[in-house]
Amino acid sequence: MAAGADRTPGTAGSPLADRLNYLFTTMHPPGAPYTNAYVAEEISGGEEYGGVSLTEQYLSMLRNGRRTNPSPDVLRALAKFFAVPVGYLLGDLSPSQAERVEEEVRFLVAMRDKRVRSIALRSVGLPPEVQDSLTTIISQFRQQMNLPPEPPGTNGAGEADGSGGPDGEATNGRR
Repeated sequence: MAAGADRTPGTAGSPLADRLNYLFTTMHPPGAPYTNAYVAEEISGGEEYGGVSLTEQYLSMLRNGRRTNPSPDVLRALAKFFAVPVGYLLGDLSPSQAERVEEEVRFLVAMRDKRVRSIALRSVGLPPEVQDSLTTIISQFRQQMNLPPEPPGTNGAGEADGSGGPDGEATNGRR
């Protein structure tokens, strides 16, 4: 994200706002998304966030695009809270790197589902040809149920190698 002054009130669609809203929408415990108040309180009250003080109101302004240039400390704290590379929030990642972060977020969200996790874990250790057969069977079920061949957002990759984010940081979530 380019350095610059905060946006005028009422403007939206900043890359930072879009990314924060994406994280709020997807990276949360089962049940309900995080609130601005909860995230601000967790960051402000946690030493692991570097002593950053964040208010619910300021976080709201970041999310609605009224503020677009928070301090690096605030960005680091938000990135740590959501377990994404800080470069994702800074806008320093290439489009393919940012997409990789979002793909990993989608994977983590999918793995929250106990049944999905069970299916994935039961395939561990099976020979590759058996895993391929399972993938074919799942694809056939998706087709019979008139679902897209791949779940939304997978871009056909269907892989998650667990190697962490584009800058080497693990993206396993902290709640």
